[in-house]
Parts: sequence; structure tokens; C-alpha cells
Amino acid sequence: MKLIIRLILSALSLLTAPYLISGVEVGSFYTALIAAVILGLINAVIRPLIIILTLPINILTLGLFTFVINSLLVLFVASFVQGFTVGGFWPALWLSLWLWLVSWITNMFLKD
Repeated sequence: MKLIIRLILSALSLLTAPYLISGVEVGSFYTALIAAVILGLINAVIRPLIIILTLPINILTLGLFTFVINSLLVLFVASFVQGFTVGGFWPALWLSLWLWLVSWITNMFLKD
């Protein structure tokens, strides 16, 4: 049940993103839901591998390179989800920060 709530809240945060961040477009709730599912899967499977592979540069930048990785993953998802577009690196960075903030707040309320 908590997974479904988190998924719906992620989709809703994607729907609100175009009003907060210029350069982000989301066509519908269904598109936001698909993008949230794919982002969740990529963050669970691919992101840890990329973090491990880029560990030296991540250590050098004191973890700030993680923001670059998150932005590139958002751009990657936007490249193949129809109706979800991100206009470049900076909108992707702001979108990834927005999604992190919503996820952080959600996790505070939905503790196990």
C-alpha cells in the first residue's frame, strides 16, 4: 500500500513540476505515472551501479556529482517517455531536486 502511495505522490509531483520549473512538460497523469514508475525502476537498478562506477569523481566532488547523475537519469527517462519532456540539463537538475524533496517528505510521513 505504501508503495502505491509513494508512486502516486511521485506522479503528482511530476504533474506539478511544469508549474514550478520552466522547461519541463508532462502531458497527463498517465504519462506522469509511467515516468514515475520508470524513474523508480532506474533509481533502484541502474543508479546504484552508476554511483559505484563514478565513485572516485563522487568522492572528489564530495557527493555533488550525484546531482549530475540524477539529472542525467531524468533526461534519459524523458528521452523515451512520450508526453514527458525536459528542456535540458538545468531543468533536469531542478526536477531531480524537486522529486528528491517530495520523496524525502513522503518518506518522513510513511516510515515503516
